[in-house]
Amino acid sequence: MKPARPLPVFVLPGVAALALLLAAVGSLFVGRVNVSPADLIDALFAPDLSLAGLVLTELRLPRAILAILVGAALGLSGAVLQGLLRNPLAEPGLLGVSGGAALGAVISIYFGLAASFPLATPLLGLAGAMAAGALTFAFGRGGTLTLILAGAAVSGLMGAFLALALNFAPSPYAAYEAGLWMLGSLSEKSWDHIGLAAPFILVGLALLSTLGRAVDALALGEIQALSLGVDLDRSRLVAVLGVGLAVGAATSVTGSIGFIGLVAPHLVRPFVGHQPSRTLLPSALLGATLLLIADVGTRLIHTNTELRLGVITSLIGAPVFFWLVMRLRKVAP
Repeated sequence: MKPARPLPVFVLPGVAALALLLAAVGSLFVGRVNVSPADLIDALFAPDLSLAGLVLTELRLPRAILAILVGAALGLSGAVLQGLLRNPLAEPGLLGVSGGAALGAVISIYFGLAASFPLATPLLGLAGAMAAGALTFAFGRGGTLTLILAGAAVSGLMGAFLALALNFAPSPYAAYEAGLWMLGSLSEKSWDHIGLAAPFILVGLALLSTLGRAVDALALGEIQALSLGVDLDRSRLVAVLGVGLAVGAATSVTGSIGFIGLVAPHLVRPFVGHQPSRTLLPSALLGATLLLIADVGTRLIHTNTELRLGVITSLIGAPVFFWLVMRLRKVAP
């Protein structure tokens, strides 16, 4: 079985952008509040604020924008890390950033800060993400393998602290709230959450988007990349900083969301001739689309309490990854 012929440069980003637009529009018309599409469209042009207008501008629109930002952060981070580390299993959580964000958020819940100050959870989550990223880079400056091992060590350390916090939770309610937050969700997110996370995510995305040449050169090996003038230490620093900002801010607001950063680059790669730099933009767009679709799924599946986003992404991501494994077995020599 021969690999697919690479598509022209602008075709895949265009298709991914169109899919993202359709998913974003669809997410505005789906929700647990029963508002007809006609009322929502009328609310866009009505001078007075109505129930439909409130649902659209205060509930669904912030949720859709945050899903796009978070999905793009996860997709682009996964694509960069898989190219930079030359590891197809690399994903944003590999550097310990997601674990650090989760630990910071759980600390805010543990000490009751979230109850008195709603933005305490994302603020401490962001601080935890940046601290974990800094720790990973400090211990992982020796090379690709060292960075991977340092990320695994920091992830394990953050996981241990999380387990410790849950074990000594001051009340069953605090443990329940922390565990529920870790499952990931876009519900009850407002413009304040976007205002907090968006600047960090956008700066992180901008940093990661500069690494196209580095990931292409590293596909040939570290020695060849050095001979082509790539500064490996600088590239790793930019990657850790970009992932820390983008994924750290995303996780601090939405909780842990898995599989998006792992699966999106793999779905894109066969259509770009496996050229790492060409996977970056489509992976960001596809990551945003997948997260929007998953979020719509949480609203369409009717349960007593809204199904958590991390559960949906795992249920979608695991079968897709199994399909990718089976496909790889067919094309591998």
